[in-house]
Amino acid sequence: MKIGITCYPTYGGSGVVATELGIELAARGHDIHFISYAMPIRLDGASEHIWFHEVEVTTYPLFDHPPYTLALATKMFEVAEENSLDLLHVHYAIPHSVSALLARMMASPRRLPFITTLHGTDITLVGNDRSYLPITRFSIEQSDGVTAISNYLRDRTLREFEIKRPIEVIPNFVNCDLYMRSNDAENRAKWAPNGEPILMHLSNFRPVKRITDVIEIFALVHEKIPAKLVMIGDGPDRGAAEYVVRRKRLSQDVLFIGKQQHVQEKLGLADLFLLPSDEESFGLAALEAMACEVPVVATNVGGLPEVVTHGVDGYLFQPRDVASAAKYALDILTLPDRGRMMGQMARTNARARYCSKDIIPRYEAYYEQVLNSAGSSARAAK
Repeated sequence: MKIGITCYPTYGGSGVVATELGIELAARGHDIHFISYAMPIRLDGASEHIWFHEVEVTTYPLFDHPPYTLALATKMFEVAEENSLDLLHVHYAIPHSVSALLARMMASPRRLPFITTLHGTDITLVGNDRSYLPITRFSIEQSDGVTAISNYLRDRTLREFEIKRPIEVIPNFVNCDLYMRSNDAENRAKWAPNGEPILMHLSNFRPVKRITDVIEIFALVHEKIPAKLVMIGDGPDRGAAEYVVRRKRLSQDVLFIGKQQHVQEKLGLADLFLLPSDEESFGLAALEAMACEVPVVATNVGGLPEVVTHGVDGYLFQPRDVASAAKYALDILTLPDRGRMMGQMARTNARARYCSKDIIPRYEAYYEQVLNSAGSSARAAK
Protein backbone atom coordinates (compact mmCIF):
# COMPACT_ATOMS: atom_id res chain seq x y z
CA MET A 1 0.00 0.00 0.00
CA LYS A 2 0.92 3.65 -0.42
CA ILE A 3 0.13 5.50 2.79
CA GLY A 4 0.40 9.15 3.79
CA ILE A 5 1.07 9.69 7.49
CA THR A 6 0.67 13.01 9.26
CA CYS A 7 1.65 13.66 12.87
CA TYR A 8 3.13 16.29 15.11
CA PRO A 9 6.89 15.74 14.64
CA THR A 10 7.66 16.64 18.24
CA TYR A 11 8.86 14.77 21.33
CA GLY A 12 5.51 13.29 22.32
CA GLY A 13 3.75 9.96 22.25
CA SER A 14 1.53 10.59 19.22
CA GLY A 15 4.45 11.61 17.02
CA VAL A 16 6.59 8.73 18.24
CA VAL A 17 3.87 6.15 17.57
CA ALA A 18 3.12 7.56 14.12
CA THR A 19 6.80 7.55 13.18
CA GLU A 20 7.42 4.05 14.50
CA LEU A 21 4.30 2.85 12.67
CA GLY A 22 5.62 4.27 9.41
CA ILE A 23 9.02 2.67 9.95
CA GLU A 24 7.47 -0.72 10.70
CA LEU A 25 5.14 -0.52 7.70
CA ALA A 26 8.02 0.45 5.42
CA ALA A 27 9.97 -2.57 6.68
CA ARG A 28 7.03 -4.70 5.53
CA GLY A 29 7.24 -3.23 2.00
CA HIS A 30 4.65 -0.45 2.11
CA ASP A 31 5.44 3.00 0.68
CA ILE A 32 5.17 5.59 3.47
CA HIS A 33 4.94 9.33 2.87
CA PHE A 34 5.29 11.48 5.99
CA ILE A 35 3.57 14.86 5.58
CA SER A 36 4.31 17.43 8.28
CA TYR A 37 5.97 20.79 8.95
CA ALA A 38 9.20 19.14 10.15
CA MET A 39 10.96 15.79 10.08
CA PRO A 40 9.45 13.51 12.77
CA ILE A 41 11.71 13.19 15.80
CA ARG A 42 12.58 9.49 15.40
CA LEU A 43 12.71 9.38 11.61
CA ASP A 44 16.49 9.16 11.41
CA GLY A 45 17.05 6.01 9.36
CA ALA A 46 17.13 5.80 5.59
CA SER A 47 14.64 3.53 3.83
CA GLU A 48 13.78 3.13 0.18
CA HIS A 49 10.12 3.00 1.22
CA ILE A 50 9.99 6.22 3.26
CA TRP A 51 9.63 9.79 2.00
CA PHE A 52 9.22 13.05 3.87
CA HIS A 53 7.21 15.97 2.47
CA GLU A 54 7.56 19.28 4.28
CA VAL A 55 4.52 21.51 4.67
CA GLU A 56 5.57 25.09 4.04
CA VAL A 57 3.41 27.76 5.60
CA THR A 58 3.65 31.26 4.20
CA THR A 59 3.14 34.12 6.64
CA TYR A 60 0.94 36.98 5.46
CA PRO A 61 0.49 40.30 7.30
CA LEU A 62 -3.26 39.72 7.16
CA PHE A 63 -3.02 36.61 9.36
CA ASP A 64 -2.20 36.71 13.05
CA HIS A 65 -1.33 33.01 12.78
CA PRO A 66 -0.15 31.05 9.71
CA PRO A 67 -3.00 28.95 8.20
CA TYR A 68 -1.34 25.57 8.81
CA THR A 69 -4.54 23.55 8.48
CA LEU A 70 -5.06 24.79 4.91
CA ALA A 71 -1.40 24.43 3.94
CA LEU A 72 -1.42 20.86 5.28
CA ALA A 73 -4.60 19.98 3.37
CA THR A 74 -3.07 21.28 0.16
CA LYS A 75 0.14 19.31 0.72
CA MET A 76 -1.82 16.14 1.50
CA PHE A 77 -3.73 16.52 -1.74
CA GLU A 78 -0.58 17.18 -3.80
CA VAL A 79 1.32 14.24 -2.31
CA ALA A 80 -1.67 11.95 -2.82
CA GLU A 81 -2.03 12.96 -6.46
CA GLU A 82 1.69 12.78 -7.28
CA ASN A 83 2.24 9.44 -5.57
CA SER A 84 -1.15 7.76 -6.04
CA LEU A 85 -1.65 7.28 -2.31
CA ASP A 86 -4.19 4.68 -1.25
CA LEU A 87 -5.10 6.44 1.96
CA LEU A 88 -4.12 9.04 4.54
CA HIS A 89 -3.51 8.15 8.18
CA VAL A 90 -3.55 11.16 10.50
CA HIS A 91 -2.50 11.06 14.13
CA TYR A 92 -4.15 13.53 16.49
CA ALA A 93 -7.56 14.85 15.55
CA ILE A 94 -6.87 18.59 15.82
CA PRO A 95 -6.27 19.82 13.12
CA HIS A 96 -5.01 16.86 11.10
CA SER A 97 -8.35 15.16 10.54
CA VAL A 98 -9.83 18.45 9.32
CA SER A 99 -6.96 18.83 6.84
CA ALA A 100 -7.42 15.24 5.66
CA LEU A 101 -11.13 15.85 5.17
CA LEU A 102 -10.36 18.87 2.96
CA ALA A 103 -7.77 16.85 1.02
CA ARG A 104 -10.31 14.10 0.44
CA MET A 105 -12.81 16.63 -0.87
CA MET A 106 -10.23 18.14 -3.22
CA ALA A 107 -9.33 14.68 -4.52
CA SER A 108 -12.92 13.98 -5.63
CA PRO A 109 -13.98 12.12 -7.73
CA ARG A 110 -10.91 10.03 -6.95
CA ARG A 111 -11.51 8.40 -3.58
CA LEU A 112 -8.91 9.30 -0.93
CA PRO A 113 -10.01 7.72 2.35
CA PHE A 114 -8.45 8.81 5.62
CA ILE A 115 -8.07 7.25 9.05
CA THR A 116 -7.87 9.28 12.25
CA THR A 117 -5.99 7.89 15.24
CA LEU A 118 -6.90 9.48 18.56
CA HIS A 119 -4.04 9.76 21.02
CA GLY A 120 -5.46 11.53 24.05
CA THR A 121 -4.74 15.22 24.32
CA ASP A 122 -6.72 15.82 21.15
CA ILE A 123 -9.74 14.49 23.07
CA THR A 124 -8.99 15.75 26.57
CA LEU A 125 -8.18 19.21 25.17
CA VAL A 126 -11.74 19.50 23.92
CA GLY A 127 -12.97 18.61 27.39
CA ASN A 128 -11.29 21.80 28.60
CA ASP A 129 -12.23 23.98 25.62
CA ARG A 130 -15.70 23.20 24.30
CA SER A 131 -15.26 25.54 21.34
CA TYR A 132 -13.39 22.72 19.58
CA LEU A 133 -16.05 20.07 20.19
CA PRO A 134 -18.26 20.53 17.08
CA ILE A 135 -15.39 20.51 14.56
CA THR A 136 -13.62 17.62 16.32
CA ARG A 137 -16.80 15.54 16.46
CA PHE A 138 -17.50 16.33 12.80
CA SER A 139 -14.03 15.36 11.61
CA ILE A 140 -14.13 12.11 13.60
CA GLU A 141 -17.52 11.19 12.20
CA GLN A 142 -16.40 12.08 8.65
CA SER A 143 -13.28 9.91 8.90
CA ASP A 144 -13.35 6.70 6.90
CA GLY A 145 -11.87 4.93 9.91
CA VAL A 146 -11.11 5.88 13.51
CA THR A 147 -8.77 4.17 15.94
CA ALA A 148 -7.91 4.86 19.57
CA ILE A 149 -4.79 3.76 21.43
CA SER A 150 -6.61 2.35 24.48
CA ASN A 151 -10.02 1.15 25.64
CA TYR A 152 -10.05 4.08 28.04
CA LEU A 153 -9.66 6.62 25.24
CA ARG A 154 -12.25 4.94 23.02
CA ASP A 155 -14.82 4.90 25.83
CA ARG A 156 -14.13 8.50 26.81
CA THR A 157 -14.43 9.67 23.20
CA LEU A 158 -17.71 7.86 22.65
CA ARG A 159 -19.08 9.25 25.89
CA GLU A 160 -17.94 12.88 25.77
CA PHE A 161 -18.41 13.43 22.04
CA GLU A 162 -21.53 11.29 21.75
CA ILE A 163 -20.00 9.56 18.73
CA LYS A 164 -22.30 7.04 17.07
CA ARG A 165 -19.72 5.39 14.82
CA PRO A 166 -17.44 2.49 15.86
CA ILE A 167 -13.91 3.23 17.04
CA GLU A 168 -11.30 0.48 16.66
CA VAL A 169 -8.86 0.06 19.54
CA ILE A 170 -5.33 -0.60 18.27
CA PRO A 171 -2.91 -0.02 21.14
CA ASN A 172 0.51 1.54 21.09
CA PHE A 173 3.36 -0.86 20.49
CA VAL A 174 7.08 -1.34 20.81
CA ASN A 175 9.63 -3.19 18.70
CA CYS A 176 10.54 -5.93 21.16
CA ASP A 177 13.69 -6.79 19.21
CA LEU A 178 15.05 -3.26 19.76
CA TYR A 179 13.77 -2.53 23.26
CA MET A 180 15.49 -4.88 25.66
CA ARG A 181 17.68 -5.00 28.75
CA SER A 182 21.19 -3.60 28.39
CA ASN A 183 24.21 -5.19 30.05
CA ASP A 184 26.43 -2.22 29.27
CA ALA A 185 28.20 -1.91 32.62
CA GLU A 186 30.49 0.82 31.30
CA ASN A 187 27.62 3.19 30.48
CA ARG A 188 25.81 2.36 33.72
CA ALA A 189 28.95 3.29 35.61
CA LYS A 190 28.94 6.75 34.02
CA TRP A 191 25.68 7.50 35.80
CA ALA A 192 26.06 5.29 38.87
CA PRO A 193 29.80 4.82 39.51
CA ASN A 194 29.21 3.11 42.86
CA GLY A 195 26.54 0.74 41.62
CA GLU A 196 23.61 2.84 42.83
CA PRO A 197 20.14 1.99 41.47
CA ILE A 198 19.09 4.18 38.53
CA LEU A 199 15.61 5.66 38.40
CA MET A 200 14.50 7.12 35.08
CA HIS A 201 11.83 9.35 33.55
CA LEU A 202 11.08 10.06 29.88
CA SER A 203 8.60 12.62 28.57
CA ASN A 204 8.10 15.98 26.88
CA PHE A 205 8.16 17.73 30.28
CA ARG A 206 4.71 19.27 29.90
CA PRO A 207 2.72 20.18 33.04
CA VAL A 208 0.51 17.10 32.71
CA LYS A 209 3.61 14.92 33.20
CA ARG A 210 4.19 16.31 36.73
CA ILE A 211 7.95 16.60 36.31
CA THR A 212 8.45 18.17 39.74
CA ASP A 213 6.69 15.15 41.26
CA VAL A 214 9.38 12.96 39.70
CA ILE A 215 11.97 14.96 41.64
CA GLU A 216 9.92 14.85 44.86
CA ILE A 217 9.56 11.06 44.60
CA PHE A 218 13.26 10.65 43.97
CA ALA A 219 14.11 12.91 46.91
CA LEU A 220 12.14 10.64 49.26
CA VAL A 221 13.87 7.57 47.84
CA HIS A 222 17.26 9.27 48.11
CA GLU A 223 16.69 9.88 51.83
CA LYS A 224 16.59 6.11 52.37
CA ILE A 225 19.11 4.70 49.87
CA PRO A 226 21.83 6.07 47.58
CA ALA A 227 20.36 6.40 44.08
CA LYS A 228 20.59 8.27 40.77
CA LEU A 229 17.83 9.80 38.65
CA VAL A 230 18.13 10.21 34.88
CA MET A 231 15.68 12.62 33.22
CA ILE A 232 15.24 12.10 29.47
CA GLY A 233 13.46 14.77 27.43
CA ASP A 234 12.85 18.48 27.56
CA GLY A 235 10.00 20.93 27.69
CA PRO A 236 8.34 23.79 29.54
CA ASP A 237 8.64 22.34 33.05
CA ARG A 238 12.33 21.53 32.93
CA GLY A 239 13.25 24.81 34.63
CA ALA A 240 10.87 24.13 37.53
CA ALA A 241 12.29 20.64 37.96
CA GLU A 242 15.88 21.91 37.94
CA TYR A 243 14.93 24.46 40.60
CA VAL A 244 13.55 21.70 42.87
CA VAL A 245 16.74 19.69 42.32
CA ARG A 246 18.90 22.63 43.41
CA ARG A 247 16.67 23.42 46.39
CA LYS A 248 16.89 19.84 47.63
CA ARG A 249 20.66 19.70 46.98
CA LEU A 250 20.35 16.77 44.58
CA SER A 251 22.36 18.20 41.69
CA GLN A 252 25.03 15.51 41.98
CA ASP A 253 22.45 12.73 41.73
CA VAL A 254 19.95 13.99 39.13
CA LEU A 255 21.03 14.09 35.49
CA PHE A 256 19.09 15.97 32.80
CA ILE A 257 20.27 14.50 29.50
CA GLY A 258 17.78 16.19 27.15
CA LYS A 259 16.06 14.69 24.13
CA GLN A 260 17.45 11.37 22.93
CA GLN A 261 16.94 9.56 19.65
CA HIS A 262 17.58 5.94 20.64
CA VAL A 263 15.88 5.91 24.01
CA GLN A 264 15.99 2.12 24.29
CA GLU A 265 19.74 2.34 24.85
CA LYS A 266 19.10 4.48 27.93
CA LEU A 267 15.96 2.78 29.25
CA GLY A 268 17.72 -0.58 29.19
CA LEU A 269 20.12 0.67 31.88
CA ALA A 270 17.43 1.69 34.39
CA ASP A 271 16.26 -0.16 37.49
CA LEU A 272 12.97 1.69 37.86
CA PHE A 273 10.81 3.97 35.69
CA LEU A 274 8.68 6.79 37.14
CA LEU A 275 5.59 8.17 35.40
CA PRO A 276 3.52 10.36 37.81
CA SER A 277 1.31 11.99 35.16
CA ASP A 278 -2.04 13.59 35.88
CA GLU A 279 -3.36 12.05 32.66
CA GLU A 280 -2.16 9.32 30.28
CA SER A 281 -4.32 7.84 27.55
CA PHE A 282 -1.92 4.92 27.22
CA GLY A 283 1.58 5.52 28.61
CA LEU A 284 3.95 4.69 25.76
CA ALA A 285 7.05 5.55 27.80
CA ALA A 286 5.96 3.06 30.45
CA LEU A 287 5.60 0.35 27.80
CA GLU A 288 9.03 1.14 26.36
CA ALA A 289 10.56 0.80 29.83
CA MET A 290 8.73 -2.47 30.48
CA ALA A 291 10.04 -3.93 27.22
CA CYS A 292 13.52 -3.14 28.57
CA GLU A 293 12.78 -5.18 31.73
CA VAL A 294 12.23 -2.10 33.87
CA PRO A 295 9.41 -2.14 36.45
CA VAL A 296 7.20 0.95 36.41
CA VAL A 297 5.76 3.10 39.19
CA ALA A 298 3.00 5.17 37.58
CA THR A 299 -0.28 6.88 38.32
CA ASN A 300 -3.53 4.96 38.24
CA VAL A 301 -5.05 7.13 35.50
CA GLY A 302 -6.42 6.79 31.97
CA GLY A 303 -5.03 3.88 30.02
CA LEU A 304 -2.08 3.13 32.32
CA PRO A 305 -3.91 0.29 34.15
CA GLU A 306 -4.20 -1.40 30.74
CA VAL A 307 -0.38 -1.37 30.50
CA VAL A 308 0.89 -1.76 34.07
CA THR A 309 -0.46 -4.55 36.28
CA HIS A 310 -0.32 -3.41 39.89
CA GLY A 311 1.94 -5.59 42.01
CA VAL A 312 3.04 -7.72 39.04
CA ASP A 313 5.20 -5.62 36.71
CA GLY A 314 5.04 -2.38 38.65
CA TYR A 315 2.83 -0.34 40.93
CA LEU A 316 0.07 2.23 40.42
CA PHE A 317 -0.65 5.15 42.75
CA GLN A 318 -3.04 8.08 42.89
CA PRO A 319 -1.90 11.27 41.11
CA ARG A 320 0.25 13.62 43.22
CA ASP A 321 0.62 11.07 46.04
CA VAL A 322 4.41 11.24 45.98
CA ALA A 323 4.74 9.49 49.35
CA SER A 324 3.01 6.33 48.07
CA ALA A 325 5.05 6.44 44.87
CA ALA A 326 8.29 6.66 46.86
CA LYS A 327 7.21 3.75 49.06
CA TYR A 328 6.53 1.59 46.01
CA ALA A 329 9.86 2.60 44.50
CA LEU A 330 11.67 1.59 47.69
CA ASP A 331 9.70 -1.67 47.86
CA ILE A 332 11.17 -2.56 44.47
CA LEU A 333 14.70 -1.20 44.84
CA THR A 334 15.29 -2.77 48.28
CA LEU A 335 14.39 -6.27 47.10
CA PRO A 336 17.35 -8.69 47.16
CA ASP A 337 17.31 -8.73 43.34
CA ARG A 338 16.60 -4.96 43.11
CA GLY A 339 13.40 -5.70 41.21
CA ARG A 340 14.93 -7.82 38.46
CA MET A 341 12.20 -10.47 38.69
CA MET A 342 9.49 -7.81 38.44
CA GLY A 343 11.35 -6.30 35.49
CA GLN A 344 11.42 -9.66 33.74
CA MET A 345 7.68 -9.96 34.27
CA ALA A 346 7.29 -6.46 32.79
CA ARG A 347 9.02 -7.56 29.60
CA THR A 348 7.02 -10.78 29.47
CA ASN A 349 3.76 -8.85 29.66
CA ALA A 350 4.92 -6.24 27.14
CA ARG A 351 5.90 -8.97 24.67
CA ALA A 352 2.61 -10.79 25.15
CA ARG A 353 0.41 -7.78 24.37
CA TYR A 354 2.24 -4.93 22.68
CA CYS A 355 5.00 -6.11 20.32
CA SER A 356 5.02 -4.42 16.93
CA LYS A 357 5.06 -7.78 15.16
CA ASP A 358 1.54 -8.37 16.53
CA ILE A 359 0.15 -4.82 16.37
CA ILE A 360 1.28 -3.77 12.87
CA PRO A 361 -0.73 -6.54 11.14
CA ARG A 362 -3.80 -5.17 12.93
CA TYR A 363 -3.20 -1.79 11.30
CA GLU A 364 -2.71 -3.47 7.91
CA ALA A 365 -5.98 -5.37 8.30
CA TYR A 366 -7.76 -2.16 9.30
CA TYR A 367 -6.35 -0.34 6.26
CA GLU A 368 -7.71 -3.09 4.03
CA GLN A 369 -11.09 -2.91 5.75
CA VAL A 370 -11.29 0.87 5.24
CA LEU A 371 -10.16 0.64 1.62
CA ASN A 372 -12.72 -2.07 0.86
CA SER A 373 -15.46 -0.06 2.52
CA ALA A 374 -14.47 3.13 0.69
CA GLY A 375 -14.43 1.26 -2.61
CA SER A 376 -17.87 -0.16 -1.97
CA SER A 377 -19.21 3.29 -1.10
CA ALA A 378 -17.73 4.78 -4.27
CA ARG A 379 -19.28 2.07 -6.42
CA ALA A 380 -22.66 2.52 -4.74
CA ALA A 381 -22.55 6.27 -5.39
CA LYS A 382 -22.18 5.78 -9.16
